[in-house]
Amino acid sequence: MLKKSLLVLAISSTLLMGCNDDDTIEVIKEVEVVKEVEVAPAPITQVKNVILMIGDGMGAQQVGLLEEYARRAPNSIYNEMNNQTALTKLGHAGQLGLSLNAPFGANGSLVVDSACSASQLATGVAAGSEMVGLDEQGNIVETILEKAKRAGKATGLVSDTRITHATPAAFASHQPHRSLEPAIAEELISTGMVDVMLSGGARVFLPSDIKTNNESRQLMADLGAPTSVYKKSKRSDDRNLIVEAKEVHGYNLVFDGTQLDNVTGEKILGLFANSGMEDGIAYTACKADNSCSQPSLRDMTLKALDVLSQDEDGFFLMIEGGQIDWAGHVNDAGWMLHELLKFDEAVDAVYEWVKDRNDTLVVVTADHETGSFGFSYTRKDLPAGKVLEGNGMQGLEYKPNFNFGSLHNLDRLYAQTGTFYDMMNQVNGDWDFTNTLGSEWADAVNAHSDFKISDEQGTAITEREANEYHVDGHKYLSATEFPKINDFKEFFVYGDELHANLIGRALSADQNVVWGTGTHTAAPVPVYVYGPQGLTQQFSTMQHHVDIANKMMSALLPE
Repeated sequence: MLKKSLLVLAISSTLLMGCNDDDTIEVIKEVEVVKEVEVAPAPITQVKNVILMIGDGMGAQQVGLLEEYARRAPNSIYNEMNNQTALTKLGHAGQLGLSLNAPFGANGSLVVDSACSASQLATGVAAGSEMVGLDEQGNIVETILEKAKRAGKATGLVSDTRITHATPAAFASHQPHRSLEPAIAEELISTGMVDVMLSGGARVFLPSDIKTNNESRQLMADLGAPTSVYKKSKRSDDRNLIVEAKEVHGYNLVFDGTQLDNVTGEKILGLFANSGMEDGIAYTACKADNSCSQPSLRDMTLKALDVLSQDEDGFFLMIEGGQIDWAGHVNDAGWMLHELLKFDEAVDAVYEWVKDRNDTLVVVTADHETGSFGFSYTRKDLPAGKVLEGNGMQGLEYKPNFNFGSLHNLDRLYAQTGTFYDMMNQVNGDWDFTNTLGSEWADAVNAHSDFKISDEQGTAITEREANEYHVDGHKYLSATEFPKINDFKEFFVYGDELHANLIGRALSADQNVVWGTGTHTAAPVPVYVYGPQGLTQQFSTMQHHVDIANKMMSALLPE
C-alpha cells in the first residue's frame, strides 16, 4: 500500500513591474507551492519474531481432508465459523507455496524422515536421514533457534509428541541419530538454548529406577507431577534431568494444564506425559466435558507466545502438531482428522495473535506427507439412480457408474471414538496378537468406529506371516513374524503396529479412503506464510525446506 507523504516544492515566483522612469524592479510576491504525492514505503524485510508451525505428516492430501470436513461435512464443527479453517484464514491473508523436502545434498535420497526434514528446516543446509541438527557429512550446524538465542532473542519449542522427538530435537540438539533421546534430553537442558519447552516425553528425563525407587517417586510427586508422567524411564543411568533442570538450570516445572496456566518466569519446562501426549480423539472427548488435565496444543502455544513475547528483542518459536504423522503411519483416517483439527486450533491461536502485527513472520508447513492418503471412488455400494429436475437430463436418471463417496463419511470419520491403537489395546493389552480371533478384532473396531466390519474382515486382521526381511538387532525388523500385508508389504515396516494398518484396510472401502504406504512419501507439502509482504511473497513458489530455513533466518537475524 502506498503511504502518503508531503513533497514540498518551493518555487519563487517573481512578478516584475516597471514602477518608474529608472525602471526599478519591484518584487511583488513570492509564492510557495506545496504538492502532495504518493510515495511507496520501503518494504519490510526484517522482523522481531518468527513462528514456525510444523504439521508433521501434513501433506496436501491431509489438508484436503481438513478442508473438506470444515467446508462440507453436514455436521462440521466449523459450521458456526463460516466453515473456514484457520489455515484458510492464514492463506487468504498471506501467501501460499509448496516445498520439496527430501534429503537435499549430493548424497541425498528420495524420501525424508522427520529428523532430516526438521534439521533442514532448522539449519538451511542438507542433512542425512535420521540425523538431528547435523549436515549430511555429520557436522554440527547452528540452527535458527540457536542463532536467535545468540542474538539475544527468546526461544521456544512446543510439541504434542515428546520434546526429544525428531522434530523439536532438530532445532536445539545435535546427535547422529534421532533415537538417542536420553542424550537429546541432556542437551536440551544443559545448553540453555531453549527458554520454553512444552511437550511430553518425561521418560527420558527420569532415572532408570523410577518405577521402584520410592524416594525418586516421592520427589516427583512433591514437584507436582502426576504418576502418569513418571510411570517409567527410558534412561540407563540414575540422572533425574527434571530435577537438574530446576535446581541447576533454573527452569520452572509444570506437569498439567492448571500448572501451566499459573506458572510465571522466563524459563519453563513442561512435561505433560511420560511419552506422547493425548491423541486428538481423546482431546476432543475431554474438551467436550471439560475434563482435560493435559494442556492442548493451543494452550501450550498461547502460553509460549505470552512468555516469549515479553522479550523486547523478539523470539523464535517452533510449534509441532506431531500426531498427524502418527495417525498417517497406521492409516487411521478418523484419528488423523482429529489431529488436523487440534493443529488448526493452534494455528488459529497464532493467527489471532499475529493478525494485527507487522513485526512477526509466521510459516506453517509440514516436514513431509505420511501414508499416501486420499479419498477415492470405488465399485462398492454403487449409488441408486434418481430423478433430477434439470433441463439437460433428457428424461434419464442421474446414476453415476461408481461410488464417489458420501459427504456423510466426513461426519462418520469425526465420530470415531478411539484410535486404531485403542482398538489394538482392546484386543490384547500386552500386544500379543499371535492367537487372536476375527471376532475380537471386529468387536474392537465396531466399538470405536461408525464404520463397521464383519468377523470375516476381522480375520484378515489376525493373519501373520514370516518376516522375509528379518535383520538381527534391528529395532523393527528383528521380529521373525509380521502381520500379513498382501500388497506393497515392503512399505509397511513397523512390526506388530501393522495390525493397525490392517484395520485401515478393512475400513477403507466404506470410508472411500485409500492408503499407499505405512511410511512417508516424497510429495511436495503446502507452505502458508503470514507477515510483512516484503517477506512473504518470496515463499509463494516451489522451493525446498533448506530455502525456507534460509528465508526465515534472513528475516529474523541481521546479517
